Amino acid sequence: MKYQTRKKAVLVLADGTVFEGKSIGIEGSSFAEICFNTGMTGYQEIFTDPSYYGQLMVATNAHIGNYGVKADEIESEGIKIAGLICRNFSFNYSRSAADESLFDWFKKHNLIAISDVDTRALVAYIREHGAMNAVISTEVDNIDKLKEKLKEVPDMEGLELASKVSTKKPYFFGDENAAIKIAALDIGIKKNILRNLADRGAYIKVFPYNTDFETMSSWEPHGYFLSNGPGDPEPLTEARALAAEIIERNLPLFGICLGHQVIALANGISTYKMHNGHRGINHPVKNLLTGKGEITSQNHGFAISREETEANPNIEITHVHLNDQTVAGIRMKNKKCFSVQYHPEASPGPHDASYLFDQFFEMIKN
Repeated sequence: MKYQTRKKAVLVLADGTVFEGKSIGIEGSSFAEICFNTGMTGYQEIFTDPSYYGQLMVATNAHIGNYGVKADEIESEGIKIAGLICRNFSFNYSRSAADESLFDWFKKHNLIAISDVDTRALVAYIREHGAMNAVISTEVDNIDKLKEKLKEVPDMEGLELASKVSTKKPYFFGDENAAIKIAALDIGIKKNILRNLADRGAYIKVFPYNTDFETMSSWEPHGYFLSNGPGDPEPLTEARALAAEIIERNLPLFGICLGHQVIALANGISTYKMHNGHRGINHPVKNLLTGKGEITSQNHGFAISREETEANPNIEITHVHLNDQTVAGIRMKNKKCFSVQYHPEASPGPHDASYLFDQFFEMIKN
């Protein structure tokens, strides 16, 4: 597609701010909360991460699409982002291992994407004014109409999205002859989490987001896992009840991201919507138990209350985010339960925190 033949496109924020760009060639409008990711690589994994369901993604890396897409580099079935905003969109790719171009992949999924946006200015604006709803559209002559429709889009705060991405029925992952059985609650689980568990010798049964303890425990697993996922953790009352039951029985429990927030809620610790969240593969975290730093992959717009966590006699803060001192990890003092706000499975990102899976297996074996 020739650069000069591309149509104009527009990004409209909920506060009325407008950014201009160009359509990559897929027409229409997409409404969702806007967020940005600071990762330099791994766009395909990011676009298929269920935690991004219902969000318009701003890529801070200047070039998107330059290495195409590969069928096995996905974190779920299909694209989960609501749309893409980037600076330079590459219609051609130079990676010999790629299966197709990013444009052809987007076209199959009818994903709206706009490029030629001043993403540096846009990200600076979001950082200052906070995450908010937005629309990207090729209907550049109907901005007033887009603004009116944007008012009807529900806020992320209070929005339950786990049910939109969770499996509809249980399924298995890994070697059925493995020595350890892990029951995983799918509230937006990434494939690489399952790979990390299976690679360490686990057979995993993945359950829908609203599964109760009786159903899960009837499989007689050795440990329980609560996954990452999209939306506000507050409405997930069934997942919270499940976590509370597992904790009460002192069974091994590990939670990542949304699962971490659910565990906090089960302990009476509240969550809150962050100003603009943490999304990228370069976030610094300090392990308070070892004193070591970790570079981590993160993707969340909610966090747990640090004040309430510190006041809870049953909880110990194990990790903190070094940019803003938010809680990045907790463990229960007298229970077999711990969780982190970031992604030890990465994909994309560094593997500094993969030891957390080993800790989970040690907890199960001990």
